[in-house]
Parts: sequence; structure tokens; C-alpha cells
Amino acid sequence: MPLIIIVALALFSVLWLTGEPLRLEWRRRRLRSQPFPAHWRDILKRRVPQFRTLPVDLQLQLKKHIQVFVAEKRFVGCAGLEIDDDIRVTIAAQACLLLLNRRTGYFPGLREILVYPGAFAVRRAQTDAGGVVHEGRAVHLGESSSRGHVVLSWDDALQGAADTRDGHNVVIHEFAHQLDQENGEANGAPPQFGRARMERWSVVLNAAFARLHEQLRLQEEPALDPYGASNPAEFFAVASESFFERPQHLAEAFPELFRELSAFYRVNPLIW
Repeated sequence: MPLIIIVALALFSVLWLTGEPLRLEWRRRRLRSQPFPAHWRDILKRRVPQFRTLPVDLQLQLKKHIQVFVAEKRFVGCAGLEIDDDIRVTIAAQACLLLLNRRTGYFPGLREILVYPGAFAVRRAQTDAGGVVHEGRAVHLGESSSRGHVVLSWDDALQGAADTRDGHNVVIHEFAHQLDQENGEANGAPPQFGRARMERWSVVLNAAFARLHEQLRLQEEPALDPYGASNPAEFFAVASESFFERPQHLAEAFPELFRELSAFYRVNPLIW
């Protein structure tokens, strides 16, 4: 093959790759500029009461994020569940709460959301102290993978949206994991800018994580869902649920943690 053709092909490849982010942003701007469907607005009113409590500017942001999210992510019904706009919009609205006021890639590692009618069983292999591998099944309400998908129970996604003050929201929980997984496996340290900020995040979350462990050890009433004591990744996800659904409680129980989450998510649910 002549050298000039090789050089031309290489140049075309470079231009194509460098132009992809621009094409993606153009598509997203076009989606955000379109009118929000009227029947989607009805779904938000019926299914996501928290939407009505948001300031008007955040309501507008959320609707635009929903339009991009629904267009880019594939929803797959499992165990006979048929996907419709009720499911898409209700889940997208809760997930996109985590994107308000922030520059976002719309969960760039996520390709699809698998939705079951209710809780689903997951097969797991565990190795005991003697090195023997045991196959078991665990019942889950949600699951986040760094390999491109989130799995959700529709019943629990509905319940999480309907009760905005119980501190439990499976969609917020699993999509907090997605943010955490943007720089690798979930470890409770989602990507942030600046070394000082990352160091402060680590100090504050580790201290709050240790305090939750101490409350459980002393058999005190835990300030967060005890599941958050499982590991730092689960602590971040549980704390995110509380931040969006029980902000006053979290601000009183863990004021420094609340401030860190408010700086990370760039919203203040205390004023909603």
C-alpha cells in the first residue's frame, strides 16, 4: 500500500477519534434542546414526588438529563417484565439526581439497565477458610457492575421513588456505585479534582465509616443503614441515599460527611 494512503488513513483515524467527543456533545445538546414529552412530565408527577420539591432550575436540569439518559442507555426487561416509559423515566429521574449541577459524562461506563419485576437471585461462589468453593444464591434489590450494566428491582425502584424520606433508594444506591466505578472498582472514592480534595474526602469518609462501626460494636442506634459498614464502597452508596432522602438527619449525625457529599454532588438537599 502506498505510503501516502497509509498516512491518509492514519490521519483520518486520528480525526475520527478526536472528533467523537464533539459529536457526542452535539447529540446531547440536541437532545437537551428538545421539548420534554408531556406524558413523561405526568410520569414524574405520579412516580417521583421529589421532583416537585426541587427548585425550578434543578427541575429543568433534571428533565434535560433524563432526555439524554433515556436516549443513551438501553433498558432490558427481565423475567417477563416489559419495559415502558414509566420504567425508563422513573429510573432515569432518580439516577440523574446524582448529576445535577455537575459536569457529567452520564455514567460513561454504563450501557444498559436490566430491570426485574422484583427482587432477583444472584448466584455467587464463595471460598471458605478451608479453601472449598461453595455455590450459593443471594437475593438482591440492585446490583452495579463496572462491566457496563446496572440491575434493578422495579418494585423497589418504585418504592424508593415514592418514599422520599425513608433513606432507602435502590436507584440512588446503585448509581452512586456507578460514579464510584468511574475510576475502577468501587472503593468509596469516586473521581474528584485536586489532591487536597481527595485527601480531605478520604479523611472524612474514613472517620465516618469508623464511627458507624463503633456504633454497631457498642450496639447503639446506627446513624446510617448498617449495610454501610460492609466496606467503604457500600458506605458511600448508603451515605448517598441518606444525603438525598434524609439530609437533615445526615447533617446532624455526620456534619463533615454531609459537607463533603454536598461539595461532591454540588447540591444542598436541606433547602429542597
